[in-house]
Amino acid sequence: MAIAIKYADRDFESFKASIEEPVGNKLTVVHAGINIGEEDLKTVKAYLDNMAMVGPKPIKPSINNLLIFLFFGMLITWALLELIFFRRIKYRIIPVIVLLGSLGYQGKVISEEAIKLGRSQGYAPDQPIKFSHKVHAGENGIDCKYCHHTAESSKSAGIPAMNLCMNCHVLIREGTNSGKFEIAKIVNAVENKEPVEWVRLHNLPDHVFFSHAIHVGVAKLDCQKCHGPVEEMNLMRQNADLSMGWCVNCHRETDVKFKENGYYESFAKMHEEMEIGDLASVKAEDIGANDCMRCHY
Repeated sequence: MAIAIKYADRDFESFKASIEEPVGNKLTVVHAGINIGEEDLKTVKAYLDNMAMVGPKPIKPSINNLLIFLFFGMLITWALLELIFFRRIKYRIIPVIVLLGSLGYQGKVISEEAIKLGRSQGYAPDQPIKFSHKVHAGENGIDCKYCHHTAESSKSAGIPAMNLCMNCHVLIREGTNSGKFEIAKIVNAVENKEPVEWVRLHNLPDHVFFSHAIHVGVAKLDCQKCHGPVEEMNLMRQNADLSMGWCVNCHRETDVKFKENGYYESFAKMHEEMEIGDLASVKAEDIGANDCMRCHY
């Protein structure tokens, strides 16, 4: 879609040149040996021009699970009618088994879907700029807090401004995977003062309070603890389900970095117990992390 929009206002010769005479090391390698006839290129250009006007085709939702659910509903109906009215089957155990099995399946589906309601584990939406955490945090070893610089002191980790991106991309104009195309979007956004509309990925319910400052700044947790192996993700996805149970269990299992941490100096008794060996470690739960009012005040 981004390619369609970029070339919508350009003539065919400009589009043809970008295919046959690409600029940049990445595209030169990718386009090597490609031989597309002029008529085929005109067809592609017409297709992209139409896409730029009408947008991509919407993705229709799958109804396979719904059909299966309705099928078991029909089995339940048949089994009840057979047991109460028809009574044509000699062995009554057969409709009973069908009834119980169908009810069990439907109950399982309803339970699983109810539990997942409002959760988005695995959610990985396309973003307006194809930013790769694998390239930046993984291959180039950039610290997460260089871009998300408010993570240690604010409720939100923050979305980096395009000007911060330009600290590097004022010189680096060709990407590892996308050539010059995606970085050109950053330059264009900065030069034209156009905000980039990123798609929100992690979203907690409105009644839940969460602060990056207490987890990153105070508890010194690594970003991967919640967000998973971001250094391996080309397309960022939600790693955990972010459910209440997931948070509570983490508070029960995670050792607090208690020593030499000024935030916990007021817990004098616990420090004394650790000094004399009566307390081996302190869990987040031990200092009130699972109190209801911490998150639902």
